[in-house]
Amino acid sequence: MSIWRTKSIEASLADSHLEHRSLKRSLGTFDLMIMGVAVAVGAGIFSVGAKAAGQYAGPSVTVAFVLAAITCALAIMCYAEFASTIPVAGSAYTYTYATLGELLAWIIGWDLILEMLTAGAVIAKYWGIYLSNVFELWNWDVPSTIPVLGLDVSWGAFIIVAIFTALLVLGTKLSSRVGAVFTIIKVAIVLFVIVVGAFFINPANYTPFIPPSVPSAPGEGDAWAQSLFSFMTGAAPAQYGIFGLLAGASIVFFAFIGFDVVATSAEEVKNPQRTLPRGIFGGLAIVSVLYIGVSLVLTGMVPYTVLADADDPSLATAFVAVGAGWAAQVISIGILAGLTTVIMVLLLGLARVLFAMSRDGLLPQWMSRTSDKRHTPARVQILVGAMVALLAGLTDVSVLEEMINIGTLSAFVLVSIAVVVLRKKRPDLPRAYKVPWSPVLPILSAVLCVWLMLNLTTLTWVRFLVWLALGLIVYFGYSKRHSLLGKQQAAEKAAATQQRASE
Repeated sequence: MSIWRTKSIEASLADSHLEHRSLKRSLGTFDLMIMGVAVAVGAGIFSVGAKAAGQYAGPSVTVAFVLAAITCALAIMCYAEFASTIPVAGSAYTYTYATLGELLAWIIGWDLILEMLTAGAVIAKYWGIYLSNVFELWNWDVPSTIPVLGLDVSWGAFIIVAIFTALLVLGTKLSSRVGAVFTIIKVAIVLFVIVVGAFFINPANYTPFIPPSVPSAPGEGDAWAQSLFSFMTGAAPAQYGIFGLLAGASIVFFAFIGFDVVATSAEEVKNPQRTLPRGIFGGLAIVSVLYIGVSLVLTGMVPYTVLADADDPSLATAFVAVGAGWAAQVISIGILAGLTTVIMVLLLGLARVLFAMSRDGLLPQWMSRTSDKRHTPARVQILVGAMVALLAGLTDVSVLEEMINIGTLSAFVLVSIAVVVLRKKRPDLPRAYKVPWSPVLPILSAVLCVWLMLNLTTLTWVRFLVWLALGLIVYFGYSKRHSLLGKQQAAEKAAATQQRASE
């Protein structure tokens, strides 16, 4: 049984109609756009840009956002082509299975689990913390954790995950409508912040646009905290300058994760050939404009050194510095609304990846059973909710934040390569959307994603390799033997052998 066996497009499409293992098509273009904005515009828009400006790029963080948006757009083009060609659940996992083989499909599915599980847990944890911050606005002293059997439990994380798990079990369309309300609220708050902040802009703060490179502060340049690129090349750890700008792009890329999650819902989209590309690109355009607007206002309000000196820089840091502390209260509410929808979409995406892998036999098949009434994968959705809630509520997940980036980027790399492979293997397939200038743009997408990965820390890479090693153990210990495709090919081979023997 070859680890490089590929699953045909026709088989993947046929599986989406299996009784008790299929999903209901109920989402439209607006739903997908809202989903993209919902998962990408979270706490990151209020904090990631400030951290990247203060610690890496200065005012040129705006360029870092543009570079990250371009990289994301190139990868999303590849996702859009696949999603319009193979509109089934699983996203990058499904696309890789059809082109690069079962082992790489397993690896990328394992990476997607890493991305969405850690992202869901990290954001659920922060949701509980920011909920306590909002309570403080009304002078209510409500701690973010409560002691249970000697453990500090983040009760807010359990509540928000439980609510959206229940909504997703009841139906994807219902969850989408609830998410749309929160998304509109948080976009309105972001626009409010941009407009108000624009009145405090001082053009002098944009100079120098790219601050000159300086050595990293003592303790910040050890081998584990260095980017892998710096570690491999022996370059002295430094802040700012061109390499600081590029490192900033790697950091703010975190703000764009989630658009691959939108593609996991392909099996639940009406008229996916047209709807998916429009929804994905529409969401990315909205998010890019919002991020660039926020970064311009942020670095225009205060010198980047003010952000560098803050312990935990955010948009609130800039507003407090210019004497508009009241805006920090509005931002706290915006963060809470932002995090709420991110959690919902990540719970949806993780469940759909596990659902697709289970339907192929690479994970236990009971996970891909859908309910007769609502056609939602209730079992795996509840399992996902339990895993995210326990990880967020009982552990310190903040140390895993960069794991989200490396999981996403690795998926982007393989999907970009897979588009070129599928064009060669199956030029006959109808494609409602095609990546222009292929193979140049897909290859450029893969190269840029690899570059961003190299700018992540060596410690992140070590953790990533440990996760991959664990995944390979699971694959060769369970998944390879239980693969439905493998069993089918083995049965066909045995039948052919028996027929030859009888002749």
